[in-house]
Amino acid sequence: MKNIILVHTDLIVFQNAFNSAVQIHQFSQNFPSEEKFSLTDQIRRSSRSVAANLAEAFRKRRYPKSFISKLTDSEGEAAETQVWLKFANTFNYLNSEDYNKINSAYDRIIAQIVTMVLNPDKWTF
Repeated sequence: MKNIILVHTDLIVFQNAFNSAVQIHQFSQNFPSEEKFSLTDQIRRSSRSVAANLAEAFRKRRYPKSFISKLTDSEGEAAETQVWLKFANTFNYLNSEDYNKINSAYDRIIAQIVTMVLNPDKWTF
């Protein structure tokens, strides 16, 4: 039986993005306090925005251009999150093992988003 996606939370990419944002929140709790308004805030915002933009894209799927636009925003936020992760790793706030794991998760998220962008007819109506 084929899985039917009724709400954005049914999307595997949404689940991956949400879970990754939760992981980033947990990791960032250990960042230095002087990073609170720069790295910590930025990485939390961009990671959460990936999932939020996916939810918004799903609700706009009856308008293909809007759907693709929100997916593109989500992809951009995922790439931004990877930049903040690299800073966290470079500054030794995030060890290499955790960095590689979460960065790879974002590579998969971006690939899933790109697949949706390249195949909008599968999602829109």
